[in-house]
Amino acid sequence: MNIKRIVGQLGRTNGAEIAEAALVLPLVFMLLLGIVWFGRAFNIYSTITQAAQQGAITAARPTCATCGNNTFDGLVTGAVDAVMQASSIDPTQIPVNTNPPTPVSCVNPPALATCTHPNNITICRQALLNSAVTATQPAQCGVVVGFQYPFQFYLPFTSLNFQKITLSAQAQSRMEN
Repeated sequence: MNIKRIVGQLGRTNGAEIAEAALVLPLVFMLLLGIVWFGRAFNIYSTITQAAQQGAITAARPTCATCGNNTFDGLVTGAVDAVMQASSIDPTQIPVNTNPPTPVSCVNPPALATCTHPNNITICRQALLNSAVTATQPAQCGVVVGFQYPFQFYLPFTSLNFQKITLSAQAQSRMEN
């Protein structure tokens, strides 16, 4: 008798589970897509930050005195490109930097540091890295490297679908002697 009653109850399901799944599964799918795309954005941000750091470290190293700035800029952009390509990020998509760093120069009298913009990467040399110069803490000169990178979300049925954001990366490094 118990088996007949259980079979009878199973036969009377009115499709509530299917309706619940139809409501919940798209929300779960959107949540998972959001996690994936925000994770990708974070991955790109950390990669371009690492690329800016490597560029700043390369720019702070003493180089050949007779090489000129073009080769020096090429070394810096090469370091940035190498880090980005290692993470399968296209360095040719770097747009013109709309928010370039404007550091103060270490040279007296204070002025803006000398900046170049090869491949849309801003490289500022002889930049003052610490703003509070005291008798116990002397001025530290260095290099500031910065650039931006575009990222586009693909989250259907949301306000973020095809939304384009610009990620900014900037790093500094002390000059080596």
